[in-house]
Amino acid sequence: MADEVKIVTVSAENLDQEGFFCYKSKRKALGYHRKQEWLRQRFAEGMRIRILYEHARSVAFIEYTPGEYAWRPVNAAGYMFIHCLWTVGRAKRKGYATRLLTVCIEDAREQEMRGVATVTSTRSWLTGPKWFLAQGFESVDKAPPTFDLLVRRFDNWPAPSFPRNWEERCTAFGGGLTVVRADQCPYIDAATRAVVEAGNDVAVPVRVVELTSAVQVQQSAPSAYGVFSIVYNGELLSYYLPRDLRARLAQSQG
Repeated sequence: MADEVKIVTVSAENLDQEGFFCYKSKRKALGYHRKQEWLRQRFAEGMRIRILYEHARSVAFIEYTPGEYAWRPVNAAGYMFIHCLWTVGRAKRKGYATRLLTVCIEDAREQEMRGVATVTSTRSWLTGPKWFLAQGFESVDKAPPTFDLLVRRFDNWPAPSFPRNWEERCTAFGGGLTVVRADQCPYIDAATRAVVEAGNDVAVPVRVVELTSAVQVQQSAPSAYGVFSIVYNGELLSYYLPRDLRARLAQSQG
């Protein structure tokens, strides 16, 4: 079994070879290159990506970083923060996610952190809370529309938290249709293009706002996902790409 399953740590030195799990079949895509360059700047901040291989095939990964550098709008200083944790296909239900989480927890303990935190949602693009709760996490805060801030504390430390000014964050982008995005996820580039195309189809101009640092995300992102939000006339329309976006925009115009 030891030869069949292994965990590889991605670093600046092997990033070109290992990739970062997602988009591995689309290495020429702009989203891949944007994520790759984003990662090169993050490793010095303590970013970690661990990829789990089964029979030489990558089937699961985890991405985490110190809470001070989390690309989610959270107050999580002193905690290790998980951006993503995924297992795919037939590799599910084999305990691989638990193995990767264990590595993250061990890293947090070695660095004398307060615990491990993550943002979950019952909708698209984020892991749901159920699995993390079964791993000893607790829900310590919520954000609209369906976000939970979960934490596994090592002691009785103060819990991480979300901001409270979501309405203010949304109205700060003014009227019209705005995509607020960052390069933390390689799928965001294609999603942004899809929003722009949908807006053009129904004659709604689209503005794209780039968030280029963890501080910007923490201070101004209009959704708890942080790195992708669609804001329309000062309200959060979605934090992922909805299938009925054209219809919703057209209806609002009518």
